[in-house]
Amino acid sequence: MYWNYFGLERAPFALSPDPYFLCPTAAHEEALARLYYGIQERLGCLLLTGEVGTGKTLLARCLLQRLQAQGLAFSYLFDPRLRRDEFWHFVLHDLGLELAEPDQAARLLRLQAFLIARHRLGQTTVLVVDEAQQLPIGLMEEIRLLTNLETPRQKLLQVVLLGQPELEARLAEPRLRQLRQRISLRCRLAPLSAAETQDYIRQRLRRAGSAAAEACFPAAAMAAVQSAAGGIPRLINLLCDQAMLAAYARQLKAVSPAMVAEVAAELELAAEPAAPALA
Repeated sequence: MYWNYFGLERAPFALSPDPYFLCPTAAHEEALARLYYGIQERLGCLLLTGEVGTGKTLLARCLLQRLQAQGLAFSYLFDPRLRRDEFWHFVLHDLGLELAEPDQAARLLRLQAFLIARHRLGQTTVLVVDEAQQLPIGLMEEIRLLTNLETPRQKLLQVVLLGQPELEARLAEPRLRQLRQRISLRCRLAPLSAAETQDYIRQRLRRAGSAAAEACFPAAAMAAVQSAAGGIPRLINLLCDQAMLAAYARQLKAVSPAMVAEVAAELELAAEPAAPALA
C-alpha cells in the first residue's frame, strides 16, 4: 500500500478509532484525566460531548483500556438505539451476568447484588454509552434510575455518556431534568487549532513508523488540511489519507496544497480561506 512508498510500517491516517494513534491535545488529555478521576472517585454520572469526528470514541477506547488495566468491570454500549429489554440484556451480558428469568425485578436485584459485592471489595463498575444523543427517552430514564443505586456515600455504578452537542440540548429538556441534575462532571472536545493540526499530523506519521515521513507533509499542505477539515480529526485523517494516496499515484514524495484542495473538492468539503503556513 501507499504507506510503504513513504517508508511507513502502517497506515497513518486510518479512520478506525485505534488507541495506538491517540494524539491527545491538552483538551483530550484533560478530558481523559477528568473522566478517569470521576470514575475513580465514584462521582456517578459523567458527560463528554463534542462535534462529529472530534475523537470521542477514540478517547472512550483509551478510557476503556485504562479501566481494563485497572481491573474495573465495564459495559460499553456503542449503539444505544435499543428497546428496554435489549438494553438490559446487553448491559448484563457485558458484565458477565446471565438470568434464567429476566423480568425487571430480577434484573435490578441481580445487578444490585453484583454492584454491592464489587463495592465491598473496593472495585468499581462502569457503564459507558457512546452516541448517547441517540438514546430513546425511555432508556435515558432507565439510566437515571441506575444512578440511584448507591451507598450513603458513593454511587455503585459509574455512568459515562458520550455524545454530540445535541445531547446537551436533549438534557436541557424539562422532562430530563432529573438526569441532568445527576451529571456531576462535564467535558467537551473542540476542533483542533492550526498548531494542533500540524502536531496531530506529525505524531500520526511518527507512530506509523517514520519521523522522516513528516517531510511528505510540508507546512503549506498541513495549513490546507486545517482549512478544509476545520480541525476535525476524522476529516483530517480522511484528507491526509487521500492526499498521500494522490502523491503516491503521481510518484511524488510530498503532498502539495493543490492535492489537498483536489481531495477536499472530491469529498465536498468547503475550504475556508487558506491560513498562512506555520513554520
